[in-house]
Amino acid sequence: MRQDVRYPIGKFQWEGGLSEARRRELIEQIAETPAQVRAAVAAFTEQQLDTPYRDGGWTVRQVVHHLADSHLNAYVRFKLAMTENEPTVKTYEQQLWAETPDAKTAPAELSLTLLDSLHTRWVVLLRSMTAADLARMFNHPEHGLMTLERLLAMYAWHGRHHTAHITGLRERMGWK
Repeated sequence: MRQDVRYPIGKFQWEGGLSEARRRELIEQIAETPAQVRAAVAAFTEQQLDTPYRDGGWTVRQVVHHLADSHLNAYVRFKLAMTENEPTVKTYEQQLWAETPDAKTAPAELSLTLLDSLHTRWVVLLRSMTAADLARMFNHPEHGLMTLERLLAMYAWHGRHHTAHITGLRERMGWK
């Protein structure tokens, strides 16, 4: 059976009711994301950065910038849910964000550096959170009420998902 390049690690599946050990594992995945993305694009040329990871998909550069955009939004959602009672978060058009000039042309290093700093700060917050903190909720206009625990799992998956887009392209193209 051929792997779906859109979902190289499979679609996100909410496990529900995470154990403390599983929460720690997910936090470590978030902590590791910046280094894994950086390694995935190491030594890429500008032409390689501007190669779509699949037919009709974003370029590697757009994927890197998307990770920074998306994870920044997730961090803000964590902070809002930690400081407000079931806040309604703002959605954003990720496809349109990926088409802005900065996402299409800015050096990938800008978002790699942002991911390094953002994830360092985010992980400090995540490691300080209790099970009760992770049970806090926010209202997503498209998905309804969601716990921070679910968001934690989603973003641990999200970083691995997009890193696999890049590493999968690297493998298919035979780029060292």
